[in-house]
Amino acid sequence: MSELDRFSNDKNEVPKIPDVLPLLPVRDIILYPAMVLPLAIGREKSIKALEESMSTDRLVFIVTQKNIQIEDPTPNDVYNIGTVCEVLQILKMPDGTLKALVEGISRAQWTDFKLSDKGYIEVGLKIFDEKTVKMPEVEAIMRRVIALFEQYVKLSSRIPIEISVSVSNITDPARLADTIASHLAIKNNDKQIVLELVDPVKRLEKIIQILNAEIEILNIERRIQNRVRTQIEKTQKEYYLTEQMKAIQKELKQKDDAQKDVDDLKSKLKKTKMPQVAKSAADKEISRLEKMMPMSPEATVIRTYLEWIFDLPWEKSTPDNLDLKRAKEILDQDHYGLEKVKDRVLEYLAVLSRVQKIKGTILCFIGPPGVGKTSIAKSVARSLGRNFVRISMGGVKDEAEIRGHRRTYIGSMPGKIIQSMKKAGSNNPVFILDEIDKIGSDWRGDPSSALLEVLDPEQNYAFNDHYLDVDFDLSNVMFITTANTLNNIPVTLLDRLELIRFSSYTDAEKRHIAEDFIVLKQLKEHGLKPEEFIFDDGALDAVIKNYTHEAGVRNLTREIANLCRKVAKELEFDKKLKSITIKPENLNEYLGIAYYERERIAENDIGVATGLAWTEVGGETLTIEVNKMGGKSSLVLTGKLGDVMKESAQAALTYVRSSSQKLEIDENMFSNTDFHVHVPEGAVPKDGPSAGIALATALASVCMNKPIKKKIAMTGEVTLRGRVLGIGGLKEKVLAAYREGIMVVLFPESNKKDLVDIPEDVRKKLQMIPVSHMDEVISLTIERLPENKNIKMNKKNGENGI
Repeated sequence: MSELDRFSNDKNEVPKIPDVLPLLPVRDIILYPAMVLPLAIGREKSIKALEESMSTDRLVFIVTQKNIQIEDPTPNDVYNIGTVCEVLQILKMPDGTLKALVEGISRAQWTDFKLSDKGYIEVGLKIFDEKTVKMPEVEAIMRRVIALFEQYVKLSSRIPIEISVSVSNITDPARLADTIASHLAIKNNDKQIVLELVDPVKRLEKIIQILNAEIEILNIERRIQNRVRTQIEKTQKEYYLTEQMKAIQKELKQKDDAQKDVDDLKSKLKKTKMPQVAKSAADKEISRLEKMMPMSPEATVIRTYLEWIFDLPWEKSTPDNLDLKRAKEILDQDHYGLEKVKDRVLEYLAVLSRVQKIKGTILCFIGPPGVGKTSIAKSVARSLGRNFVRISMGGVKDEAEIRGHRRTYIGSMPGKIIQSMKKAGSNNPVFILDEIDKIGSDWRGDPSSALLEVLDPEQNYAFNDHYLDVDFDLSNVMFITTANTLNNIPVTLLDRLELIRFSSYTDAEKRHIAEDFIVLKQLKEHGLKPEEFIFDDGALDAVIKNYTHEAGVRNLTREIANLCRKVAKELEFDKKLKSITIKPENLNEYLGIAYYERERIAENDIGVATGLAWTEVGGETLTIEVNKMGGKSSLVLTGKLGDVMKESAQAALTYVRSSSQKLEIDENMFSNTDFHVHVPEGAVPKDGPSAGIALATALASVCMNKPIKKKIAMTGEVTLRGRVLGIGGLKEKVLAAYREGIMVVLFPESNKKDLVDIPEDVRKKLQMIPVSHMDEVISLTIERLPENKNIKMNKKNGENGI
């Protein structure tokens, strides 16, 4: 018997159904009475339930799971109402699973849920009586349901028209509702609601509600489809008419504005000098543009792309001024000192004058803020006669900022490199990438990796921007990068850079810079004449020492600008005043109380040593304090110290304990004494191994109960055996010591090679003593010790015991 024949059978007789049946939970299927369905059975309990059914009356109770993911459903995981079914046929598969053909017989509700002795779930059943008295009202509802279903079938392409004919022959209300519900493309939750409605009339009313909603949705879908088809036909018609119009205009030799734009682009392409690859790409885009509707969005994207192609300086360059004397004059005129940078630029010019073309140079200026890294790059461009462009890399986190966005994205554009080349107007500018140590990275990519191609002379001759998608030659560009520290620059990127270090300025250098550059510039910016604003002797030195504390001259510039504003205000208030002289005595009237105290070095006290540190903003002096008290031989470290510095303190204490006999320290002290090491300015993080000998000296001083000499600073890493190892940043550290009025600096012997970088005037005023072991350090720093005959402090300036 076919499924249609079963639907048209009006018999509503329910065979004798036992009170207990095996349970067969199914997933994602709602089975109605009189409905025949094939099932694939794979779960062990379900297979046993089917086998039990086949061995008895071939009846099984099928109910739908609420969650299809659950493998072993409990009473809470299945619906209460399901369908008693007859197993018509069963087929065993090779993999052990079963295929069964079942037919729904009657609605039922399970009342008892338990696991049988044979391993399947069995349930008690409550069978529903679905008989309905035929009344005119019921007949009217059935007719309405059949009419709506016929309308639904006509609108839906999923149901054969024969189903509609078969349904119209059903006379039983319950069978009619179940048959229509089984063919509706609705959610399983809605199908379950229909299954749980025992009253056939209520079930038919629910079917009417669902059919009305579904017909409304199908009508909307049809309207949308018709609208889209009409729009497509309209577009095709417009395209056809446009093509006809073009043909007519061609015959009449008339051209519209869009065609004129295309002709202009073709003419521009012929005139623009660019590589053949770029020319082919532009020609291809012009051909595409010619075939498009002028007002289409894609046409706008192509026009923008072509504008970028034409505006780039593919083969346009500025001639280099190879006059070395003129270049040196410009560099000296703009900046005081910085001899290494100036020499490097002059070397570049000298080589260029001989070979005409050299590979692109990538310099990296490393140094603290305010020492002139960015400003001298502008002077380099001026001395070479090249254009200058700059982009700030601080905070850049998106790789597309460098390489550009692909044209598939709305609002896409080239990266900063190509944008800056267009801005420069030549293919050989001086290009500065500022603050490359501040580059970030996130889920959008790593910009520093994109820079690897840009800053590699072996690759950047064919830099490929994602937006242009053609190679652009960057090999003629002179790249200059700047950074405050090397710590955050990836090793692979650092390998491509030629490092030139900028050190802190001495007070004398700052005075020269202020006199020759800053004061004159600030007078001009504030509308003051040189005779109206006069610095008395010592006034500039007082500003530098008492109102600034920096490696560069930025704060000094601000303070001089502050003075200019105050002077301008006084001169405007009192027209009789012709000039104002700034003296050290009246400086606080203009700038207020001094910001900085210069006496930051440790006094000659027990357990207080002066170390030297290097930071991103230059060198600093570091006071290290040690105290001892009764305890259990513990070491307390405070002052926001990093792990490396804590380890240095441990190593220093170990050295002092191991040298207790040599230093005449009571060995029992270490077993009943606690030591507290503190580095003031506790809010500032401190780390690194170079404070090792200062820590060891302060610990030795407090253990020996003898003071450390005044105005001695030291730097160097200490080992457990007392050896003094080399450190970095010696120049900045020595300049910090000089700035703070220190007279003697102890430094590792392995750093003697770095003395050449220290300005000569500083070397003459400081006593620089190289040390290789802590025994030397303690002999030189702790008072009232017998003098070590092998270690002598050379008093002659300039020789410094080296």
